Amino acid sequence: MKRVIVGGALAFLGLGLMVLALITPLIRTYNRFVSMDESVKTALSQVQVQYQRRADLIPNLVEVVRGYARHERDALVGVAEARARVGQITLNLEEGGLTPQAIQQFMEAQGALTEALSRLMAVVERYPELKADQRFAELQAQLEGTENRIAFARNQYNETVRSYNTFLRRFPNNLIAGFFRFQPYPYFEAEKGAEKAPAVKF
Repeated sequence: MKRVIVGGALAFLGLGLMVLALITPLIRTYNRFVSMDESVKTALSQVQVQYQRRADLIPNLVEVVRGYARHERDALVGVAEARARVGQITLNLEEGGLTPQAIQQFMEAQGALTEALSRLMAVVERYPELKADQRFAELQAQLEGTENRIAFARNQYNETVRSYNTFLRRFPNNLIAGFFRFQPYPYFEAEKGAEKAPAVKF
């Protein structure tokens, strides 16, 4: 009787160890997906923070320019309107919300703001006293620095997405991803003319 009990206990223990051996890689892979998913979301948040930083600088820039170039209403209004459109578009980090179309729409609004800033800077060229203003020089430096931070944050996001998407597509990770509904993330694509220097130059 004791042998039967001991044999049953050993069989149960062996079965338990076998199940544990099978489920441990699944748990490890799932946890890695969670960690990588959070890394992508963090990287995207950093992109949005830098774009927000740029948007926050614009009212100050417009006010300084307005002080010198009151008659340049179209350029000033164009920047204000483009900034307002940018403020209406956010990238949704919830499941299924971050799509290539959402990123494209976001980038189109950001591109329109960059173009409006470029038109404003063309106006600035006609006002040497504005270019010499210390406040304008400081805003110029901050805006140029922000453009660099935006580029860096986008590159970091794309690298994080590449690692995540590669991990997701590998076998058997793709089966686990499908079961737990992990989806690939879209990339920030290079904007048209991205091979040129940034348009927001002073």
